[in-house]
Amino acid sequence: MNPLPSHIAIIMDGNGRWAGQRDLPREAGHRQGAQTAEAMVEACHERGISYLTLYAFSDENWERPVEEVIALMQLLDEFVISKRDKMKKKGIRFRTIGDISRLPDFVLDSINQTISETADGNKLTLTLALSYGSRAEICRAIERCQKAGIQRITPEAIDAHLDTAGYPDPDLLIRTSGEHRISNYLLWQLAYTELYFTNTMWPEFSEADLDLAIDDYRKRDRRYGRVS
Repeated sequence: MNPLPSHIAIIMDGNGRWAGQRDLPREAGHRQGAQTAEAMVEACHERGISYLTLYAFSDENWERPVEEVIALMQLLDEFVISKRDKMKKKGIRFRTIGDISRLPDFVLDSINQTISETADGNKLTLTLALSYGSRAEICRAIERCQKAGIQRITPEAIDAHLDTAGYPDPDLLIRTSGEHRISNYLLWQLAYTELYFTNTMWPEFSEADLDLAIDDYRKRDRRYGRVS
């Protein structure tokens, strides 16, 4: 049996559909989803998971209705500010990946302050993928290699210049809501990641659901391309 995953990545999908099924506005789904995200941070911290990376806002989400984007930015700001002290107390380091330069200034200020104040956390690294797309990330990595004067682009060079440089690759990817795709998320890093799909909508995803995913992962034979 495999040990606990060191790094869990999650595609938090289904907020809008969850709200629609209840005749609620989409914002209500996002707010409930934020509560689930907080619960999963707590659960991973309690279980000794070292890295949790959450797909919070893709670079394609900017195409959503303006009102929804504004609501998401406000919710993001609230989340980052309201959880800051708890993260500091529990040794949780906060990070982001993605093109965060596109975020509003008030959100950037909150993010940068939280990154700075939690930099010494060594229990769990919580990373939010914001304004993130994996193809764009790979392009950024290649541009960084070129700016660094690297003549020969190798997998190791790209690894060292990704937004996730210094992170271990995810051991387990969880996607909620019944969709079976990875939606331009961590394409490079997921090369040997175990994928787990559940029909549960993100706002309803619980600690019990997390444990089911972890138990399923631990029973798998991870061969990394080798013969078992």
